[in-house]
Amino acid sequence: MHEEEVLGKAYDARLMRRLLKYLSPYRWHVALGIFLSVIVSASEAIRPYFTKIAVDVDIANSDPKGLLITILMFFALIVFRGIVQYFAAYLTQWIGQRTIFDLRMEVFRHLQKLNLRFYDRNPIGRLITRVTNDIEVLNEMFSSGIVMVFTDIFTIIGILYFMFTMNWQLALISLSVLPLLFYGTFLFRRKAREAYREVRRQIARINSFMQEHISGMMVDQIFNREKKSFDKFASINAAHRDANIKSILYYALFYPGVELIGAISVGLIVWYAGLNALDGTITIGTVMAFLQFNEMFWRPIRDLSEKYNILQTAMASSERVFQLLDDRSMIEVKAVPARLSDLRGEVEFRNVWFAYDPVSDGSHAPEWVLKDVSFRIRPGEVVALVGHTGAGKTSIISLLSRFYDIQQGEILIDGIPMRDLEPADLRRHIAVVLQDVFLFSGDIKGNINLWNPEIPLDRVKAAARIVGAHSFIDRLTGGYDAEVKERGATLSVGQKQLLSFARAIAFNPKILVLDEATSSVDTETELLIQTAIKKLLHGRTSIVIAHRLSTIQHADKIIVMHKGEIREMGSHQELLAHDGIYRKLYRLQYKDQELAAQRR
Repeated sequence: MHEEEVLGKAYDARLMRRLLKYLSPYRWHVALGIFLSVIVSASEAIRPYFTKIAVDVDIANSDPKGLLITILMFFALIVFRGIVQYFAAYLTQWIGQRTIFDLRMEVFRHLQKLNLRFYDRNPIGRLITRVTNDIEVLNEMFSSGIVMVFTDIFTIIGILYFMFTMNWQLALISLSVLPLLFYGTFLFRRKAREAYREVRRQIARINSFMQEHISGMMVDQIFNREKKSFDKFASINAAHRDANIKSILYYALFYPGVELIGAISVGLIVWYAGLNALDGTITIGTVMAFLQFNEMFWRPIRDLSEKYNILQTAMASSERVFQLLDDRSMIEVKAVPARLSDLRGEVEFRNVWFAYDPVSDGSHAPEWVLKDVSFRIRPGEVVALVGHTGAGKTSIISLLSRFYDIQQGEILIDGIPMRDLEPADLRRHIAVVLQDVFLFSGDIKGNINLWNPEIPLDRVKAAARIVGAHSFIDRLTGGYDAEVKERGATLSVGQKQLLSFARAIAFNPKILVLDEATSSVDTETELLIQTAIKKLLHGRTSIVIAHRLSTIQHADKIIVMHKGEIREMGSHQELLAHDGIYRKLYRLQYKDQELAAQRR
């Protein structure tokens, strides 16, 4: 399990400034929302004033007509407030959804730009947490926090205005408990921030664990690891539970504390009003209005505490989201990259050194995967890479597609240094068929042309026929429109590999890469593919990685890799005559075949 790094203390002002930038396109909607919140706050704050008029004026003067008018005006105010509050709530939710849409698209766009080294060190579950849970928390802040908080603030301001207008001495008495509230809020704020940062960290751990173990469920069941996985998940889930309970504890203490402070304020109002009511300086209507004002005053205070809850979760989430957006693990592209207008397909590696985890602090030497690798492939040439597992064959393919940048040396395409090329422009001319085939949810046609409108159905079918995939596709319900489940769950390994091969052909590349492309198909299918390869390789630069040496005997050049170095290079016959690593591999492979034939 990859643990998340512990983040330092965040600066709320800095994070908030970045978050507010996403509201900029909707600033006029925000302004309208604030205006509506002012109206809601004013109509809320004026309500107790009607109580004072009804008691001290209408009832005291025995004026039923005036009392009726006061009640009707109060009712009209409530209806008006309800209508305005509806539009304010709808507008703020609309702003939140629009803003979160923009932010989520920016995060996904950023993820598409990051290189594979970033994904090597970041669990998928953690990234899913960023795009889903963390951004959804920010949605609450945008929709229920930033704009609606003005309603609470203006309500408090309005209540304070009417309280001091009615009786400033009684207002000071009722607000004398505020220092207690401020001190309690200070303690609560500090503890709540730490608790919610821990909650977000534990959610990411759960997502990472679930993604990894659901994907590997077959391995768990085959090796009877269910109990161990269950116990490990129980531990992670318990940590998440405890973090949530800890955050709930702070709220369980804070809210009753606010209620207690409010009750003390009510007691002080009654005590002071009782003393002054004897000489007639305070009316009954004023006391009733102040009791209402007191109740209304603590309500937005509690709401602001809830908004602070939203703010804390948003700050913890924004730390994670902005850390992701600030990650610059990208392939560097020059401001004015060179263009591959008419690619011939020449590939050259010059003294290339490469490590997946280059060490820059000088503490120890990098673990080089490729060491001083040099070779040249002429346009239209078929070159095979062979060697034991871990020799560096697949790393060469990754570098050719510029998924990683090398540390030393140079790679040239048609004589142009790869660093001068834009990766998208380079990859447009390269098709790769990997051993581990990835299919998307959708249909057969879409998984061959990858939903590229420039590749019509006729071209898709032609590619499928070349590799012999058309026959099995035609038998599927719906044919080329047949549904493909997640990662091609309903297709066999061989069928998925055929689709991947058809995908490469449909894009008509200048450079074709086959990484163990026929390792998971039966003999009959392999013969179909080998026949198709002979037609396909004509006029294309092709690099073939294969353990079965029988599939590469007719290659123009065979490069033998061993521990990241090129040990031998030449044709099949030349390497056999050399009596080196290639000949040993050849003898071992055919010896196994001869023994198997003898057993049969």
